[in-house]
Amino acid sequence: MNSEGRSRPLALVTGARGQKGIGAAIALSLARDGWDVATTFWRAYDETMPWGSNPADAHWLRGELVALGAKTASVEADLSLVETPAYIFDTVERAIGPVTALVLSHCHSVDSDIVSTTITGFDLHFAVNAGASWLLVREFGRRFRGVHGRGRIVALTSDHVAYNLPYGASKGALDRIALAAGREFRELGITANVVNPGATDTGWMTPNQMAEFSRWTAGGRVGLPEDCANLVRFLCSAEGGWINGQLLYSNGGWDEH
Repeated sequence: MNSEGRSRPLALVTGARGQKGIGAAIALSLARDGWDVATTFWRAYDETMPWGSNPADAHWLRGELVALGAKTASVEADLSLVETPAYIFDTVERAIGPVTALVLSHCHSVDSDIVSTTITGFDLHFAVNAGASWLLVREFGRRFRGVHGRGRIVALTSDHVAYNLPYGASKGALDRIALAAGREFRELGITANVVNPGATDTGWMTPNQMAEFSRWTAGGRVGLPEDCANLVRFLCSAEGGWINGQLLYSNGGWDEH
């Protein structure tokens, strides 16, 4: 048993939607490694995206996690609201227990360039991608009571900025927040790293995009959610504890330039 009185550590994975999402792949990979897993999702956002929102997805993910032996909880949460991060932690702690690893895989992403971006759109991207991430990291640091050296924060980022300005700019802010935690939380025994998965097939790519992106990787294919999940599961493991304060690429050598 660990110091929280459970046989399995607990990971909180935000933005775990649909069966092709990176968050879901991370949640499942951690469960296979012996973690309990809590997740968040926001159906109102998914409904506006190409992949859409399927009410069955949350039930599917819960069933898969339980089948892997994990205790699990799923929280539908609007991360644009400042009170949401504390609410998520309160809910997860009541349902399962204290969180050992925080994986930030949520995002708000609506394409717009420098000229067409609105103040409202800019602010919403920063509220979800940067502000909520900071508040989640802060809650985790305040509440962490796990074994020293076993706390983990992993944030997912992106290099996409041109023609997707508010998304890319807010992800850049997320990078700095997570990397700051890598230094500020050292005395708490928490590592913090950032992962850039590059172009990943989560349901948004057209056949032409998949063919084009495949030309830019050594593997001759696009990234899959499981590719990113493999790196995240390592960073969350005991063996990954020597890596801290890093921005890591898990993109098959993807480079469009």
